[in-house]
Amino acid sequence: MTNSFVDIATISDLHRLYSVPAPQHPLVSFLSLDEITRDNFSENETAYRLGFYAVYLKQVKGTMKYGRSQYDFDEGTLVFTAPGQAIHTQRKITYNEGWGLFFHPDLLYRTALSKKIQGYSYFHYDTREALHVSDTEKKILRECGENIRREYGQNIDHHTQDLIVSNIELVLNYCTRFYDRQFLVRAKVNHDIVQQFETALLDYFSKDTLINEGLPDVRYFATQLNLSPNYLSDLLNKYTGKTTQEHIHLQLVEKAKSMLWGTPKSISEIAYDLGFEHPSHFTKIFKNKVGVAPKEFRMQA
Repeated sequence: MTNSFVDIATISDLHRLYSVPAPQHPLVSFLSLDEITRDNFSENETAYRLGFYAVYLKQVKGTMKYGRSQYDFDEGTLVFTAPGQAIHTQRKITYNEGWGLFFHPDLLYRTALSKKIQGYSYFHYDTREALHVSDTEKKILRECGENIRREYGQNIDHHTQDLIVSNIELVLNYCTRFYDRQFLVRAKVNHDIVQQFETALLDYFSKDTLINEGLPDVRYFATQLNLSPNYLSDLLNKYTGKTTQEHIHLQLVEKAKSMLWGTPKSISEIAYDLGFEHPSHFTKIFKNKVGVAPKEFRMQA
């Protein structure tokens, strides 16, 4: 993989890269991919690091890499990138159809979406966890994008920002719905992943290595299952009602209960055995999940 990065900090930078006219609005653009050319792209694989949010619907012949993952876009697929993420792409890609919605974080300044956008976790999924959309869903999203383009193509007034941001939020909310549908459609595969996670979780806590290796984090289990941390947490939340972190804490508490009942060790010793550097952190998690502190729990046994 190349180590060279080209920073595309602004929407204007992006338009220059794509060899299209200057943007009509400095902070947002909606482009059909058949409008662009790739003459300014490097002949070799290059990492382009975007300074803004991007939502791509791509149906192309060729491959692209997001992070470490290579993805074949022969099917209509939605991919999301957040500011600072890198896209590895080649010059020779043929677009069958598709579009890109690009918006800078500054556009969201003083809007409710500026805070809410952190909740759209699919901006941090891996490419293999991209959203596959039906023809009907493609049409819905395209119409939202065209509404955005029409809005910034008019004379800008004090309503412009609110209307553009509202339509961006509508796109993102539809994508949330479509991801929910995708989780359900892939129920068999997802149930298998849930079972694999539960097995990995039980295996980790059955070993006497916590004192050396420490508590597992979300990324550890995501890596074991070849998923991104956000995708794993969202999937578990859909099927179990709990995030990966909640599952880890619940299993931790179960192990702690057995140690409180079955050993004479002090609370601090148990905390260290469970991988905690500070016993107070262990006490806080235990009380949050059980309702009483470890000391009181032991006294109730």
